[in-house]
Amino acid sequence: MAKLLSCVLGPRLYKIYRERDSERAPSSVPETPTSVTNPPTSSWDTYYQPRALEKHADSILALASVFWSISYYSSPFAFFYLYRKGYLSLSKVVPFSHYAGTLLLLLAGVACLRGIGRWTNPQYRQFITILEATHRNQSAENKRQLANYNFDFRSWPIDFHWEEPSSRKESRGGPSRRGVALLRPEPLHRGTADTLLNRVKKLPCQITSYLVAHTLGRRMLYPGSVYLLQKALMPVLLQGQARLVEECNGRRAKLLACDGNEIDTMFVDRRGTAEPQGQKLVICCEGNAGFYEVGCVSTPLEAGYSVLGWNHPGFAGSTGVPFPQNEANAMDVVVQFAIHRLGFQPQDIIIYAWSIGGFTATWAAMSYPDVSAVILDASFDDLVPLALKVMPDSWRGLVTRTVRQHLNLNNAEQLCRYQGPVLLIRRTKDEIITTTVPEDIMSNRGNDLLLKLLQFRYPRVMAEEGLRVVRQWLEASSQLEEASIYSRWEVEEDWCLSVLRSYQAEHGPDFPWSVGEDMSADGRRQLALFLARKHLHNFEATHCTPLPAQNFQMPWHL
Repeated sequence: MAKLLSCVLGPRLYKIYRERDSERAPSSVPETPTSVTNPPTSSWDTYYQPRALEKHADSILALASVFWSISYYSSPFAFFYLYRKGYLSLSKVVPFSHYAGTLLLLLAGVACLRGIGRWTNPQYRQFITILEATHRNQSAENKRQLANYNFDFRSWPIDFHWEEPSSRKESRGGPSRRGVALLRPEPLHRGTADTLLNRVKKLPCQITSYLVAHTLGRRMLYPGSVYLLQKALMPVLLQGQARLVEECNGRRAKLLACDGNEIDTMFVDRRGTAEPQGQKLVICCEGNAGFYEVGCVSTPLEAGYSVLGWNHPGFAGSTGVPFPQNEANAMDVVVQFAIHRLGFQPQDIIIYAWSIGGFTATWAAMSYPDVSAVILDASFDDLVPLALKVMPDSWRGLVTRTVRQHLNLNNAEQLCRYQGPVLLIRRTKDEIITTTVPEDIMSNRGNDLLLKLLQFRYPRVMAEEGLRVVRQWLEASSQLEEASIYSRWEVEEDWCLSVLRSYQAEHGPDFPWSVGEDMSADGRRQLALFLARKHLHNFEATHCTPLPAQNFQMPWHL
């Protein structure tokens, strides 16, 4: 009876992975009370085969879930319509509640029938036995056996906790339950006295900004967090997860962040291979509709690196909602997991981000300054110009206020706090992070990210002459035009390197540098072009084109 109840309340099972021979337990090892025998995967298909009763019940419950999601998103319009028609009176609400209660009872009955179907299936009974054993005792053997299954991630046991003592021994204070530290935006009206009257005047605008951010704004910014989209992508995500586990020996783990969100991660370890880059770990930060199952993790994997992918809060197996504070909290526990559980030193960690993932990547670089390098692909400097691009001009004040208060993705500000090597990859046909049209390459916000970084690190070089010549170089839309501008100013790379190395040897590596202070205008132009070319590479593609492995290069450093 207890097993039947477990089958009724248990998670949905999607797939049983092909077990690798290297992972099978030796047959001579006796079974312990806290472990269970391996499933005979050789006789089963890798996709879980539910019985007819479970299959049809699952379909009914899935359809009900979709209808509930549609009802949730359309509820404001539905309530307004019902109110106008007079259907919200007590005499009509009571019968409706009876109908809703009957429907819930029917769905509960369907769930019980599904549980009976699972109980009659030896595959599911084997799985639920392993899951229960793992929750009782997270031994290495039980977790190894559980890793052979892909199921609803809400039931996966937690593998790493943000408060684990080993994860905070060397940290300075660490995050609180309220979250890690973020850079706060400056007030919109500096110098204004913060009196009670001013607070009251601001209250309607603040309430409006809050409602916009938590309804339309968050879903526009992170469409991957919308349930209906995830439901449509589920077959693709399952296929991508199977590839990572079965072909790349990936290991899935659940991390608990300081805000209580559970973060879904996948780790592929290449340290045992002959490739030297396998000793380096690339932490991948996905875009606003990207998932590690089908996202940018494929690029460093093809290049031979160890890779740690993770999903934003609210994406696939991760819980929560993807607001900046939650994003940074998730990134913090991911980095802690890489250092204290996976055993990588910060000097062996590379942060790689695509598109909106640049926010968490730059936050990690700012907060963990010892990481080896940062690579930002198709990213931007600040969210406000891109938000204004897609909203009406009459909403300019509301959009700016909403972004600054609730969705402040200040990538450039965070990146300037990092002292290590940085590489920016600009898509020359990018249709997402341009503020006009894809053909207008100067409206690509990757240009502004580069300029702000160089102006912070080399303020004397990026004075009037240097800034002007770098802008000319950024206008080049092909490699031929780039080379033409570079040769026009007769950039002597050996001389530029010697100047930079001499300055570093005399003044140290910490930015900003005052190099170029006593230099001619021609020398500053040469240095500016040299530095721009080292920090930004062009890739002739649109925003969503996968980055080839040969374009995944380590940033330049002296």
